[in-house]
Amino acid sequence: MSEIGKYARTLAIQEGWLCLDFANTAEWHASDQPSEQLESYTELVEWAQGRGLLRPDEAEGLLRLAGQRAEQATAVLGKAIDLRETIYRIFSAHAQGEPGAPADLDELNRSLAAGAEHFRIVPGQTGYVWDWQAAEGALDPMLWAVARSAAELLTSEDLARVGQCADDRGCGWLFLDSSRNHSRRWCFMENCGNRAKARSHYERKHKEFE
Repeated sequence: MSEIGKYARTLAIQEGWLCLDFANTAEWHASDQPSEQLESYTELVEWAQGRGLLRPDEAEGLLRLAGQRAEQATAVLGKAIDLRETIYRIFSAHAQGEPGAPADLDELNRSLAAGAEHFRIVPGQTGYVWDWQAAEGALDPMLWAVARSAAELLTSEDLARVGQCADDRGCGWLFLDSSRNHSRRWCFMENCGNRAKARSHYERKHKEFE
């Protein structure tokens, strides 16, 4: 077990919340042809290790076990994708001012229940943190933390700051709006934001010559 709980180490992630990072593992998520970033169980483990959910030795252990249980590893990958899509739909709906679908909330609650027995409070560097005790042979411990992160975001003040990229091609990136006046519209300004600015500039110039 780590000195600082594994779940506590997930705070330093791209969009501020583990669940949003997980939801964004499919690029162009709102388009007709999303780009999958988790195409294998190995990539799922690498993602979890990159977010601080797994130590290198834990990741190696999971990959060795997956090599012995290929069918189970494939099933866990499918389970991960299903959880991701559930989380994505819930927060995408919220970003558009709509409630999450009851079926999606039910699915999230099932994922929470599956991981609840493995979480515990342990001493950290300055107080206490969440950690987990993985069941022997379990290939899905990273999903417990993802589901818990989604539940905590849904019940936190940060929920009001969850937004979605406004790009009309279907980027669909979920983000936490930390701008002073809550005006963030794009995944990243250098990507969809610059494209929108360039198109707006072109349209203004085009109208000037009409």
